Amino acid sequence: MRIAYLDCSAGISGDMFLGALLDAGVAPQVLHDAIASLNLGVSLRAEKVDRSGISSTKVFVLDGTQLADEKKHEHAEGKTVHHHGRHLSSIRKIIQASTLANEVKQTAIRTFELLGASEAKIHNVDVEKIHFHEVGAVDAIVDIVAASAGIHALAIDRWFCSPLNVGGGTLDCAHGRFPVPAPATADLLRGLPTYSADPQMELVTPTGAALIRALAPTFGQQPAMRVQSIGYGAGTRNPKGFPNVLRLNLGEAEQATTTDTVTVLETALDDLNPQIIAHVTEQALQQGALDVMLTPVVMKKGRPGTLLTILCNPDKVPALERLLLRETSTLGIRIHQEQRSCLSRSHQSVATAYGDIRIKVGSLANEELNATPEFEDCRAAAATHNVPVKQVIQAAIAAYHASKSNE
Repeated sequence: MRIAYLDCSAGISGDMFLGALLDAGVAPQVLHDAIASLNLGVSLRAEKVDRSGISSTKVFVLDGTQLADEKKHEHAEGKTVHHHGRHLSSIRKIIQASTLANEVKQTAIRTFELLGASEAKIHNVDVEKIHFHEVGAVDAIVDIVAASAGIHALAIDRWFCSPLNVGGGTLDCAHGRFPVPAPATADLLRGLPTYSADPQMELVTPTGAALIRALAPTFGQQPAMRVQSIGYGAGTRNPKGFPNVLRLNLGEAEQATTTDTVTVLETALDDLNPQIIAHVTEQALQQGALDVMLTPVVMKKGRPGTLLTILCNPDKVPALERLLLRETSTLGIRIHQEQRSCLSRSHQSVATAYGDIRIKVGSLANEELNATPEFEDCRAAAATHNVPVKQVIQAAIAAYHASKSNE
């Protein structure tokens, strides 16, 4: 399996991502062709730069009215450059009218829709009425579209990412001065693992946050992999003693357990109708929870209660947090991150006297360690043939072992 790992210890921005893609081996023509298809009269230029002793690739957007070196100088001087913005509908039309592959269009539009949804929430207006400022400028459109083309050119099966360093201090944007991260960035990063470390400057931009959200990577430490290429994408600034680069590792996954980060939400309830607890459990699973557990506990004053625990991916936290606060009687929720180790999973179908039954197989380094019939398949077959469910389960297990012995 081909995988990629983003090291965001120096944050992420659109141009850093483009630089990392090129540095890791994406053909420059892929990005140039994607930009040319937009008919915006812009182009890209990439050059090697030094960031605290690390050779990395810096990408500039050239639009004919502002030279790359002038643009770089303005940012280096800390000036805020406001470009002409666009509405989301206008950006969609530009992308849809291009000759980009459909999957590239979908990723680019999805990224802008994520940006728009965050801006709409912050300003309490309809997303179609949002007028993008910095993120609607030509260079941001170029960053997102070119990044989308590069993502699909890599043909990665699964993306992974480190926790994101958002930086610190304050920044000036179209709506005034805000603490880092910017409001749109903060909203896009809800539920994702972040932290704040030196230097005191913006490290994750709205464009970078939206690209991460669109990629939907698994967060945590670098997984077991055989790294084949490494790319460094440079940020605009070059603070002393801080390599302002995004590192991208590309390679093949080692056949081992997969370690990822899950979020745990839990609350103890001693005053809630158990019918409502069952309802919340069902709703949590429908809203994307990985698992829900109910544990009997003894609470203060000897009251019997229920510990409700939800496991989910970080991006599902806001919805599940609201579900617990809205539907239960709790006044607070404990939320923390946990690492989990998972076997590789696959399905096989076996033929039984009761029909085909799927078998869920867990493997480690191509060695099958667990094989379990899918219960819902067994229950449906048992109802159809009017036999006990355990009888179907036994038949499925026997059929599976028979198929293995015949291989």
